[in-house]
Amino acid sequence: MRRTRRRPVTTEGTLPPEGSAAALGRGHTLPVRQWPITLVLAVAALGLLVTWAGNFRLGLLAVGAAPLLGALLRLGVPDVGMLAVRSRFTDVTLMFALGGVIVLLTLVAQPNPWLSIPVLDNIGRLIGHPVH
Repeated sequence: MRRTRRRPVTTEGTLPPEGSAAALGRGHTLPVRQWPITLVLAVAALGLLVTWAGNFRLGLLAVGAAPLLGALLRLGVPDVGMLAVRSRFTDVTLMFALGGVIVLLTLVAQPNPWLSIPVLDNIGRLIGHPVH
């Protein structure tokens, strides 16, 4: 059979992203073997519990810290298992951006924001809603 340089019509397979091997060997249970994603999900769950318990700002800071932790793990640990979804650059960039936005929005949330950004003070008027 003669090979051609044309692309196949359908995808015949994909390669896993670099670093997608399990963090620990098969001698450990699945949550332990996949400790990076387990840790990130545990931090996010803890943040949701704290938010549900009534402290929305601390809880949402923990929720925002979860993807930031995931970005640091993806950047620094060679094999992160299921935390690796795309290329290392894409995973780190998206998790850092998502976590950063969640933390920033939590810090400027009303009432009594912990961080004041003057541009955001009158954002309600810019989009047509009255500011109370």
